[in-house]
Amino acid sequence: MHKSFHLLFSLAGAIFLFIFSMVSTPKYSFALSSTTQQLSSNLFVNIAKKLNPAVVNVSTKSKIEKTHRNFRPPGGGRPGPGQGRSPDSFRDFYDKFFGEQRNQNQKPKRGMGSGFVIDKEGHILTNYHVIEGADEIVVLIEDAGSEKEYTATLIGSDSKTDIALIKINRDENTPKEFPFLRLGSSKNLEVGEWVVAIGNPFGLSHTVTVGVVSALGRSIGAGPYDEFIQTDASINPGNSGGPLINIEGEVIGINTAIISGNSGGNVGIGFAIPINIAKGILKDLKEKGSVTRGWLGVMIQKITPELAKSFGLNQSEGALVGDVIPGGPAFKGGVKRGDVIVRFDGKDVKDMEDLPKIVAATTPSSVVNVEIVREGSPKTLSIKIETLTDTQATVVAKADPLGMQVQDITPELAKSLQLEVNQGVLVSDVIPGNSAAESGIRRGDVISEMNRTPITNMKDYQRLAGSVKTGDSVLFLVKRGGTTIYIAVKVG
Repeated sequence: MHKSFHLLFSLAGAIFLFIFSMVSTPKYSFALSSTTQQLSSNLFVNIAKKLNPAVVNVSTKSKIEKTHRNFRPPGGGRPGPGQGRSPDSFRDFYDKFFGEQRNQNQKPKRGMGSGFVIDKEGHILTNYHVIEGADEIVVLIEDAGSEKEYTATLIGSDSKTDIALIKINRDENTPKEFPFLRLGSSKNLEVGEWVVAIGNPFGLSHTVTVGVVSALGRSIGAGPYDEFIQTDASINPGNSGGPLINIEGEVIGINTAIISGNSGGNVGIGFAIPINIAKGILKDLKEKGSVTRGWLGVMIQKITPELAKSFGLNQSEGALVGDVIPGGPAFKGGVKRGDVIVRFDGKDVKDMEDLPKIVAATTPSSVVNVEIVREGSPKTLSIKIETLTDTQATVVAKADPLGMQVQDITPELAKSLQLEVNQGVLVSDVIPGNSAAESGIRRGDVISEMNRTPITNMKDYQRLAGSVKTGDSVLFLVKRGGTTIYIAVKVG
């Protein structure tokens, strides 16, 4: 009896401490106590009440343009985020995942998304594709049950990570301090953790949805710095730029993309940018308006078990150099095609995806040691890193619209892989679930024809692949081992 009473008393004390921690949170910094790890019936209610005031509706307007793309929610309605065209890979990515439709009408370009305030001065984090090309930015902030409208200015943006920083414009009627959210850490996230998404799907302000972290480190073809948090918290067009929050009330991600069904709505798979990526570039965005990154000047690819064996590697770790940009840092430092980069500036390169992030974080003009494996032997090179510009080639060899990576067949590659041909292109990687993989194309295949047109090299392939559109059927002539087969690929 005494022990039971003691346990009950302890639980009551814990509940008291939990409630006290929530009501004693500072006025403008919305983060819940670590004691919230034990879920209560009111946990998500309290999170919504405390955090909603710092989540904003972001709308944009830009000049008339001849061609642009709009989100169209099921049944019509207001457009969502991501309108407009961009020369970078993110535009194609959002077209794919949100299913935007092309509109040839000459109309003012409008956008709508979400964002969240990160300090009392009124700085707001959102997605780059929400404010891309905007001439006017307007934010709506909840205030005592109503919404107040403010104009905002773009402070800095980074299309490569799809992150933008805006700031509320101040006047005599602007509050001295704005409510803001506390930035947590995405470093130690675990699959299965509870998360809360707050945003403005389809223009429905301050919509709260709950789910879990479904997966971490997702690479889905958005760009060289792919590292998404996957969640099943309901996310729809208009959620873009809003916060993904843990049960501590801290922001651990920026809701960015969904895989949508035929309707364009949520099917339970959403993606968020880890907040540590945003924190890593926040200073640059505030001070310079853009992000300074290191540049190595190589094209790289995954090391498959077959390639590892061919290059005399004991394991499939590292990044295989498929090409070296003439005149770039790697070229000057002695990197050659066929080298395997296993360590960069003291950091292990476990996989191809590791290298772009490590290089990007390296200070330009610094001299670093790059450890490689060349023809089975380790070697260390000293390389002076340069600044990445928009005109320079990305470090990652991207997949094409068909979902595969190809490369020229060099004499060295033909010899190492024991290929009987030296014309055509070699399939070096196939993305699972994409058109090429589902049609039966494999790593190591040699493509010699596309739609009955001979392919001699990468130039031929890129020319033909560049004209492929969604819905097309593409006929490949593939050489695999000692056989030659036709494979038809339906572009999805």
